[in-house]
Amino acid sequence: MLKYIGKRLLMLIPVLLGVTVIVFTLMYITPGDPVDALLGDSATAEAREMLREQLGLNGGYFERLFRYIGNLLHGDMGISYATKQPVFTRLLETFPNTFKLALLGVTFSVVFGLTVGTISAVKQYSIFDYVFTFICMIGNAMSSFWLGLLLLLTFCLKLRWFPASGFSSPKHWILPAFTVGFHSAANIARMTRSSMLEVIRADYITTARAKGQKELAIVIKHALKNALIPVVTTIGMQFGALIGGSVLVESIFVVPGVGKMMVDSIKSRDYPVVQGGVLAIAFFFCIVNLIVDVLYAYIDPRIKAQYK
Repeated sequence: MLKYIGKRLLMLIPVLLGVTVIVFTLMYITPGDPVDALLGDSATAEAREMLREQLGLNGGYFERLFRYIGNLLHGDMGISYATKQPVFTRLLETFPNTFKLALLGVTFSVVFGLTVGTISAVKQYSIFDYVFTFICMIGNAMSSFWLGLLLLLTFCLKLRWFPASGFSSPKHWILPAFTVGFHSAANIARMTRSSMLEVIRADYITTARAKGQKELAIVIKHALKNALIPVVTTIGMQFGALIGGSVLVESIFVVPGVGKMMVDSIKSRDYPVVQGGVLAIAFFFCIVNLIVDVLYAYIDPRIKAQYK
């Protein structure tokens, strides 16, 4: 198992390198100049050239790219153009809120998805199955951006049940977590239903019923456990996607996280912050996938035997 984890960690290196090159290239070819955003159009040529030298914007594409990668290898993610703070420091300040939002969203997704998917499979073609399937179809089709605005207008402006911005109390968490997790909950529910329908028709489920075991024990202990492999894959992918997909939700509800920081940095041409934010999200996504692969071994003994 440790050997497998070591190999997966080594595989992170080319992935993160590729993400770094792609993001740096996109920032390089993006129209606009950070110097214009910082000094304005009325600055003198000398002041502009001096600032470009300070920010490390002089030089060609490959020179700046190799310089940036070399700094990353030494643990330096750059300095924010706007705040003059190290990018790593800004990530440490904002990433906990993004992680908390993603964790709350995936918790809601897992509880809702597993419960609804299991009930829909066990009660196939019942009224519960039709209602839950309809809700999941809405969740898959609905954009998080549109849902967030709808919840903001309804529960914050009209009913005034929840605050419209901030992330400092449980009351602030409810709407952003529901917004970011509703689409994932629908995907998890559909995957759970599909996987459970395959399992509950298996012979060992029929044997368990013939032995007189309770239906709840059969569903949870036998059916759901064996149906979890594709579901865990979906949960892991959704958790990683929630980290990156919270950009719009954080902007709508003014959550001080990595997503909102990146949106503000794009507007101000603060390229080091954007590059650092994308790199942090990519790294976290890879770690989540590694954790999901390790969990397979504890869910399915056959996979654990392959690791050995």
